[in-house]
Amino acid sequence: MRAWTDARTRDTPDELWITEHPPVYTLGLAGRREHLLHANAIPVLKVDRGGQVTYHGPGQLVVYAMVDLARRRLGIRELVRRLEAAVVEWLGGHGISAYGKPSAPGVYVMREGVEAKIAALGLKVRNGCTYHGIAVNVAMDLSPFADIDPCGYPGLAVSQVSELGVATSVERAGRTLAPILARTIAGMTP
Repeated sequence: MRAWTDARTRDTPDELWITEHPPVYTLGLAGRREHLLHANAIPVLKVDRGGQVTYHGPGQLVVYAMVDLARRRLGIRELVRRLEAAVVEWLGGHGISAYGKPSAPGVYVMREGVEAKIAALGLKVRNGCTYHGIAVNVAMDLSPFADIDPCGYPGLAVSQVSELGVATSVERAGRTLAPILARTIAGMTP
């Protein structure tokens, strides 16, 4: 992502990169190791995005947003809101009520009266362009989240699409979310 961003020109089209990762904890630039509560076999990788610690693993959709902010006339906060709005719209299309929070970026749902994070967000701006992105919990083993303070918030509950009555795969989730993200960011082609 970094090399691709560094090689961009003014004419390089924006892109969404859709993937799924093997188990890994990622610790953002400001990430504090005290949010890693218990050591386990999952590797910890220091990355250059914003935010604290999160978990990535099979069953989670990760979308990297490679966006030229100046060309789109967007500030970073506006892009964050748009990424959240796209995921909220996508979840709403599956009958799941969700929302973003300006004070704690990401997408949240209410599960049995408890607020739970269903999508984590972390970006890096380099040369006026973003990389990293948003991770949506689709149908995964959530137990690794118990060994961290997700996104640096002690006790933060996490949820996933499958717990909320929607059966889908990461591949299908990516195919259906990408067009919404592209439109919401501003007319991108996925």
